[in-house]
Amino acid sequence: MAIDTSDFKNGLKFMLDQVPVQLTYFQHVKPGKGGAFVRAKVKYLINGRNVEKTFRAGEKFEEADIEMKKVQYLYNDGSDFVFMDNESFDQLPFPPEVVGDNAKYLLENMEVSVMFYKGKPINIDLPPHVVLEVTETEPGLRGDTTSNTLKAATVETGAQIMVQLFINRGDKIRVDTRSGEYIERVKV
Repeated sequence: MAIDTSDFKNGLKFMLDQVPVQLTYFQHVKPGKGGAFVRAKVKYLINGRNVEKTFRAGEKFEEADIEMKKVQYLYNDGSDFVFMDNESFDQLPFPPEVVGDNAKYLLENMEVSVMFYKGKPINIDLPPHVVLEVTETEPGLRGDTTSNTLKAATVETGAQIMVQLFINRGDKIRVDTRSGEYIERVKV
């Protein structure tokens, strides 16, 4: 099925230069002189690169052969990250290049969405927020709950997160997986 620039919407996946991309932003522009065009930002799904592009109005593209599957993260075997397909229960080893920076937020038994292109995994979508336990940080300061001063903390997955001064070892914190930023302390 052909996709036209008039079909553009954020999140649309299509082929560009023989590679699957996802539209992250677009704006239809109709200048006083000349033909209309679309200014867009696309993310290359295989390497994660973001690029700005300009398309002529009415330009056509091929729909990307992308399949999304829910899988459950099981463990890291030292070389690959092993996931389980929730429908067939097959174990799927993914190389570290596919998991990328998402490894910093992966917890055992976490359910994630995996994007497959021509049967091969190319990208992992984590939930927007995860709750992680702080395993190492400087001792917190009593009563310092309003300061915007941050300190480094290591969480159970090994990731370094900047947290507020009152966070202590053993605290559970909510982290934004898209930006890697501390959101809040979670009461247990």
